[in-house]
This record gives sequence, C-alpha cells and structure tokens, in this order.
Amino acid sequence: MSAVNTTFLILATILVFSMTPGLAFFYGGLVSKDNVVNTMLSVFILCGLSVVLFIAIGYELSFGPDVGGIIGQISHFFLNGFDLNSIENPEMGLSHAAFLAFEMMFAIITPALFVGSIVGRMRFNFLMYFVIFWSLLIYYPMVHMVWTPDGLLASLGVLDFAGGTVVHINAGITALLLSIFLGPRLKRSGEHYNLSWVLLGTAILWIGWYGFNAGSAFGINSVALNAFLTTTVATSAAMLTWMLLEIFLKGKPTLVGVCTGALCGLVGITPGTGYVTNAGAFFIGVICAISSYFFVNNIKPHLKFDDPLDVFGCHGMSGIVGSVLVGAFASHTVNTDVTTNGIFYGGGFKLIGIQLLGMTISIFFAAVMVTLIIIILKQFVPMRVSTEDENTGLDFSLHGEKADYQVNDHFEDVSQYSEEFRGQLSRFNKKN
Repeated sequence: MSAVNTTFLILATILVFSMTPGLAFFYGGLVSKDNVVNTMLSVFILCGLSVVLFIAIGYELSFGPDVGGIIGQISHFFLNGFDLNSIENPEMGLSHAAFLAFEMMFAIITPALFVGSIVGRMRFNFLMYFVIFWSLLIYYPMVHMVWTPDGLLASLGVLDFAGGTVVHINAGITALLLSIFLGPRLKRSGEHYNLSWVLLGTAILWIGWYGFNAGSAFGINSVALNAFLTTTVATSAAMLTWMLLEIFLKGKPTLVGVCTGALCGLVGITPGTGYVTNAGAFFIGVICAISSYFFVNNIKPHLKFDDPLDVFGCHGMSGIVGSVLVGAFASHTVNTDVTTNGIFYGGGFKLIGIQLLGMTISIFFAAVMVTLIIIILKQFVPMRVSTEDENTGLDFSLHGEKADYQVNDHFEDVSQYSEEFRGQLSRFNKKN
C-alpha cells in the first residue's frame, strides 16, 4: 500500500465530505426564511442516509463483479467478510478501504444536489424514500456503467473523470423531473435568507471541489496537478463570464450571480478536469457559464416547471455541456487514458460523438428511472405537503423550528424583562 497516495486520498475524501455541509449553507442562504431549516436538514441528513446505504450494499453494487455492464454483484452485506485492507488499485497502491471512503463521499453529495429543486413543497419522508430508491436504481448503476472497466458506458469509451454524467447530469435530470412532478410553488419569494451563507457555501464547495477533481486521480501525479489547475481556471473563467453577462445585460453584477457562475464552472470542468489542457478549461468555463446563464434567464421563464434554485439550469446544463466538450478539448498529452484526442487536438469528431452518445444514454436512463420511481412511490407516500404547511413554511410545519428564532427570543427578553434592562437602555432615551 502506498502511504503517500493513501494520505492524499484521505485528504481528498475530507474535502469532498465538506462539500455537503457547504451545499447546505449555499442552498440555505438562497431559500426564503421559512424554509431554511428544512432545506439544510434535507441536505445534511444525507451524510447519514447515504453512508449507511453505501456501506450496506452500495459499494458492491457500484464496484462489485460486473453483471451485464449495468450493476455490480453483492456478496458481502454491510461488507461482512470483505477484506478492506486488500489492494483495490495496484497502480496507485490503494486499499479498498481508502477507495471506498472516497467514493462514499460522492454518494452523499450527488443526491444532495437535487434538493435545491424541491425546496418549500416536498414531504420530508417522501424525500428519504426517494433517495433510497434513487441510489439503488440509478446512482449505483450509473457509477458501475461509467467508472468500472466492464461498465456499459466505459466500454463505449465515454470519458468522465470526476462525475459529469454520474453526478451532475444525473442530479440535474433528477431535479428537473422532481420539480415537474411537484408542480410550482404556491408563493415565490424573491428574497434570499442570507447572502453571506451563499458566499460561504460557494467558498466551501470550491475548496472541496479540489478533492472532488484532483482526488479522482487517486494519487499525487501530473494528472492530479492538472485537475487542480483546470478546476481553478474553469471556475474563475465562468465566474467572470457570468458577472460580465449581468453587467452588459442587466446593468449590474450580483453576488448570487457571481456565486452561480463559479458553480457552473466547477460543474462544467468536472468531467474533463483530468483530460483537458488549461486553455481547454478556460473555454469550457466560459461556454458552460453562457449556456447556464441563458437557460436560467431566458429559456426557463417560458417553461412550466419550478426549479427554485436552478439545479437543472446549473448542474444539468453545465454538466451536459461540459461532458460534451471533453470531446473537443481532451488531449493524450495531459492523460494517457485519452486514446482519441478531442477536435481541437487533432482527433476529429470521434470522441465528441462518443461523449454525445454517453450523455444521451445517461439522460435517458436517469429520466426513465426517476419517472418510474416517482410514479410508483407516490402511490404509497404523499409527495407534496399540504397547502397550509406550504403557506406556513416547512421549517415550522414539518420540524417545529425556525432558522432565526433565537434572534426573536432575544428581543422578546428585552421587552419582557424591561426593568432589568432599564439601565442599559436609558442612554437610548436621552435626547441630544
């Protein structure tokens, strides 16, 4: 076992784990004040649910012995009798334990992403049941198809370095269908709860994304360094692109816009981060930001689905565009796993054709399976909260909590115990 690469992967695992609480802050800051607790809880609870699922059967379903190129075979329930100290990756000297821990973080963050599409109107228990069936029937098969040598999409030559199809297209399509089946919100507040949280969440996500992308090289090598750099370049380019679009088209830049642009860059570079050059990363960031910006601002308003936090607009659109652009900018000089160069590196249209095929299969598979899960699950568990609960806000109606109740209690204490505060308050009553 390689101590250096194992240490590197453990650090990357910690970074990827931090992305889920970071996402909770990002989403929690964007929603209305009556749905903050529900949104953050819906994201953070997956740190528990997804871990238990992955340990129980998810790891083997994802990476176990191949069954038809679609799924792995389960032989060790809860990994009982599984030798986690055996070597999983001989080239990098990584044990199953290190590899499992890293991949488990992806199983947490991916379903957390589509929570942004259902805020303010989905029953919490429906979400829990949905995540279980979605993980078993969609996420684990997608991992197997893309990231195992015998997987269907891997056999076709589809390149996905860190999760363009497995994570972002998958989560984006799921978000789109969930928002369609749920229907629009009864009331749409234009106010965000806390923009400071949005910036904090974006920063945590960006930092964590280095583990997400560079860690997918599974060791300290030139590919990991390339992934680190391309992640930075694409994100910066996308951030600036979104800001310039806002300035020229709306007259002023916004913090939410800049954070959204950065997120689109992170999403867009993920499938190709270990395959493309820094120049390619720049153009991927720019193109993904433009694609997501015009979808969110010009196309979505004319459509009839309500995706409050634009999960499909950001993760879906930038994931699709970024996956396809691997076929344009991938280079064998960056990574020897690239057997066919992209268009701009002399490889012709072969790779982009493969990427388009992989993207199409991924969308079709996710769309069909999500639709089936929702239709069947709705027969047993109500999907949407009552009108009364929705108007009240899910924080209080579902959880009996409010994000800012402590602030209110503070001022109530002042009024309730005015005698005790008389000395401190007297100076405010003096006239100049």
